[in-house]
Amino acid sequence: MRTSRFLLLAVLMMAIPASLFAQFGVSVMIAPPALPVYEQPMIPAVGYMWTPGYWANGDEGYFWVPGTWAEPPEAGLLWTPGYWGWGGDAFAWNGGYWGTEIGFYGGVNYGFGYGGVGYGGGYWNNGAFFYNTSVNNVGGVHITNVYNKTVINETTVNHVSYNGGSGGITARPTAAEETATRAHHTPATAMQTQHVQAASTNHALLASVNQGRPAIAATAKPGEFSGKGVVAAREAGAPYKAPVAENKAAANKATENKAAENKATENKAAESKATENKAAENKAAENKAAENKAAENKAAENKAAATRTNENKASANKAAENKEATENKAAAKRTNENKATESKAARAPAESSKPTAAHAKPASHPATTAKAQPAPRQQPAARPEAAPKAQPASHPSTTAKTQPAPRQQPAARPEAAPKAQPASHPSTTARAQPAPRPAAKEAPKPETPRQ
Repeated sequence: MRTSRFLLLAVLMMAIPASLFAQFGVSVMIAPPALPVYEQPMIPAVGYMWTPGYWANGDEGYFWVPGTWAEPPEAGLLWTPGYWGWGGDAFAWNGGYWGTEIGFYGGVNYGFGYGGVGYGGGYWNNGAFFYNTSVNNVGGVHITNVYNKTVINETTVNHVSYNGGSGGITARPTAAEETATRAHHTPATAMQTQHVQAASTNHALLASVNQGRPAIAATAKPGEFSGKGVVAAREAGAPYKAPVAENKAAANKATENKAAENKATENKAAESKATENKAAENKAAENKAAENKAAENKAAENKAAATRTNENKASANKAAENKEATENKAAAKRTNENKATESKAARAPAESSKPTAAHAKPASHPATTAKAQPAPRQQPAARPEAAPKAQPASHPSTTAKTQPAPRQQPAARPEAAPKAQPASHPSTTARAQPAPRPAAKEAPKPETPRQ
C-alpha cells in the first residue's frame, strides 16, 4: 500500500507544472523526526551533484530517504531541497526542484553546502560545475573543477527538519528566494523518483524501526542501498519520540477530516458539474424544441401558401373553363339561331310564291280589286299575260297594289287566271300580271291571293 502511494506521488510530482512543484505535498499532524548525523559518500563521477536526505511520510509513518549524488537534467541547474512546513493545522511537504537559482527550503540545515540559505557546494561556469571541496567529498575521483571555500552557516546549527509550528525553524524566504520560487522549475529526475520509491519499500528506513538513526543514511548513486557506496547514520539528530496514542489518534482524525473535506469538495464539484450539465442539456433541449417549432411553423406556412396557391390556380382554371364553356354555349346558340333564321328566310319566299284562289264575296258588298301577286322572275321566253280578275260592279274599283315580284324558283308553277267576279259588281281595271311560263305538267289548281 505504501509503495502504491509513493508511486502515485512520484507520477503527480512529474505531471504538475514546475512553477507549482514546490507547493505540492502531503500533510500530517505529527512533526517529522530530527535529521540524522551522517557522512557524505564519495562522488561517483564528474557531473553528479549532491541532493540531501530527508524524512518522507507514508502509510506507516515517517521513513528516511537517503541523501545521494544525482545527475542534473541539464547543465546550469541547481537542486533546491524540499522541506516540511507548518500550515496552521498540519505539516505539509514542499517538494524539491531543479532551477537556475536556489529557492527557499525552509531554512533547514541539511549540511554539505545546504546550510539553510542558498547553496555553498559549488557553482556553474561555462557549462562545467565547480565543486567546493570543503563541503563535498570528491575523494580520489579526478576532478579538475574544484575549489575550497569555508561555508559559514547563517542559521542556527541544529537538526530540526521542519519550518514553523511547535519547535520548528522560524526562517522566512528572502526576496531573492521568493523570486527563485516563482521562476521556471524542472521536477526531480526519474532516477530521483525511483530512489524515493525504493526508500518507501525498505522497512529498515521507517523512523519507528530505526528510531531516527537509519542504517542507510546516504548512498553514492540513487537507488543503490547496498555496497561500498552506502553510509550509515552515526547518530540520531535528537532523541526519538514515538507518537503517543493521542497524537496518533489526532493524526488519524485529521486525516479523516481532510479526507471528508476532500470528499465534500469532490461531491460539491460533481454536483456543480451535474447542475451545469443539466442546465446545458435543458438549454440544448429548449433550443432544439424552438428550432423544431420554428421548422414546423415554417412548414405549415409553406404548406398553407402552397394550398392557397393551388386553390387559386384551381379557381382560375375553373373560371377559365366556365368562361370557355359559356362562350362555347353562346356561340353554339348563336349558330343555331342564325341557322334557324336562315332556314326560316329560305322557307318564306317559297311559301309566298304559291298562288291562292280569291274568295268569292257576297253580292251585296262592293268588289275590291284583287291584289296582284308578285310576278315570278322572267324567263328567257316570256309568257302571255292573263286577263285580270273581274271585280263586282256595285263597288268602286280601286287600283290593286303591285307586290314585289318573288324570286323565281327553279321550277315555278304558272299562276291561274283570277276567278271571275259576279256580273252585278262593276269591274275594275287590274294590272296585268306577267304570264307564267307554261309548265310541262298540268297546271295546278289556282290559289286565292293573300289579302
